Amino acid sequence: MRIDACRCCSGFLHPRSSSRRALGSMAVGLLAAAALPGRATFAADPVPKTTLSPDEALARLKEGNNQFRTEAPYNAVQGRERRVELARGQAPFCALVGCSDSRVPPELLFGRGLGELFIVRNAGNTIDTAALGSIEYGVGVLGCPLIVVLGHESCGAVAAAVDVVQHNATFPGMIGEMIQPIIPAVLSVRRPSGEIVLDDAVAANSRRVAARLKSQSPIAQEAVRANKLKIVAARYRLADGSVEWLEDI
Repeated sequence: MRIDACRCCSGFLHPRSSSRRALGSMAVGLLAAAALPGRATFAADPVPKTTLSPDEALARLKEGNNQFRTEAPYNAVQGRERRVELARGQAPFCALVGCSDSRVPPELLFGRGLGELFIVRNAGNTIDTAALGSIEYGVGVLGCPLIVVLGHESCGAVAAAVDVVQHNATFPGMIGEMIQPIIPAVLSVRRPSGEIVLDDAVAANSRRVAARLKSQSPIAQEAVRANKLKIVAARYRLADGSVEWLEDI
């Protein structure tokens, strides 16, 4: 088989043979599959997707948080056998948008183990293009029946947004840009007196992000309509370890 270097792209080699024609046909087939509406082009996951319903998935998180809060013993799924199983692929039952705060580790406060939660974390638990795409991957490809948007008590990012609204505060670097998406939630809970309660803003931010996930994601919308997905906003209490479930979106 003769191999020639491509003149337009140095470093790539193109075989001139029947193998080249076969590869070309394969590429056309893949492109055609990608063009079909609703057709995922990701490789098939060898681990079966969860069979939990949205309500069952939520009940599992509630049970785990109750065990964490009361310091009851629980067995998180982990260890060598679990690692070997997950080396074949993942099948989480919840996609979660959480804050980067070191005091709010989702796996611990929900009593979950390896491979159970598909998590996006950033300061203020907001969603940008990358976060939204990640959550859509969790729902559309991995089959998560539940999305949780988890805010928390004394959130620094939400507090910074409150300072912007109340005191026209500024922040260095990209911090100011990062908290911009939180400001509409802060404004929504400003009282006639001008007072803004931080805890109210935290809850409003979680609700707003959950609502945006539903309104901006066709994948989430379709799954909700089919009763295959529930989107829930929540707020974590730092001192007592409890998660307050705000509402389904």
